[in-house]
Amino acid sequence: MDDEDAAPRRVGMKDVAREANVSLGTVSNVLNRPELVAEPTRTRVLAVIDALGYVRTEGARQLHGWAARFLAVLVPDLADPFFTALAIGVEQAAREADLGVMVCTGTRDPEEEARHLSLITSHRIRGAVLTSGEAVGRTVAAFRRNAVPFVVADQFGPQPAACSVGIDDVAGGHAAVRHLIDQGHRSIAYVSGPDHLQQVRDRRRGAGDAVTRAGLRPAALKELTCADLTVSAGKDAGHRVLGLPHRPSAVFCANDLLALGVLQALYEAGLRVPEDIAVVGYDDIEFAASAVVPLTSVRRPAVALGRQAGRLLIQDTTRGAAHEHSHVVMQPELVVRRSTMAAPSR
Repeated sequence: MDDEDAAPRRVGMKDVAREANVSLGTVSNVLNRPELVAEPTRTRVLAVIDALGYVRTEGARQLHGWAARFLAVLVPDLADPFFTALAIGVEQAAREADLGVMVCTGTRDPEEEARHLSLITSHRIRGAVLTSGEAVGRTVAAFRRNAVPFVVADQFGPQPAACSVGIDDVAGGHAAVRHLIDQGHRSIAYVSGPDHLQQVRDRRRGAGDAVTRAGLRPAALKELTCADLTVSAGKDAGHRVLGLPHRPSAVFCANDLLALGVLQALYEAGLRVPEDIAVVGYDDIEFAASAVVPLTSVRRPAVALGRQAGRLLIQDTTRGAAHEHSHVVMQPELVVRRSTMAAPSR
């Protein structure tokens, strides 16, 4: 048989050790007990693992001991109530199976992400629910390389060889702007977040579809971008809305935290919501209904999403090769409140 027809040889730990110029034991420690390896050495070995495409065998991931009773859930920031609710959903699924949950935060930081992965692999955690964000692709690759079972949550678009649970944010963006158009608004600002987030792009796409289907010109929707999805970023965006040459009559925000910040800016400027300007948020976090002006929002079922992701992960780690990967898409729901509906006159 010709060399080009032969199956490629599997990269092993010895290949990694030779390329990184370290011992086999050091490679093993990097994968299983990273706290014992100096950071420069650990970084070099991980870089070689990436370059060679080394993948741990499933045998190295035998579930045993107390840690097999725990799932991990990785979220960008628990200060965002949506991710808190998602983690609660994972915990509910784990409790049904008599399992515990380890919550890891700060996944937007590559160093924190690497630390979480080292902790999960070294302690043989059963598996992980990975939430979406700019680092999700890198995280997925790392978990596959280390043979850690995982489910991707809050991402529309299946990951190969893994389960996923997402929400149709295109439909959500469409519902939000369609509602504003139905209320008579013809000039709408979209306060968006970081463009590398798929959810932000999907909500923009849905908003644009609503404008087009209503027969309006694309200029009816003006986008104001924000670097973060936070209240402070929303307040800054609210000031920018007020500074526009032609102030829109409504604002659609990529999440509720941005919308709460916009509400603050409008309130401080003496404007009435919705009489002077209407506001729609996204996620329907707990604070949306209790805002000074109750916020119309697109509800994403965060707890249900987390619970479904947790159940799929448990099925995956219980059934093994017999498990068939599922890709679940949940639908959002528009919840109309005072911020878009003026109170009837007396």
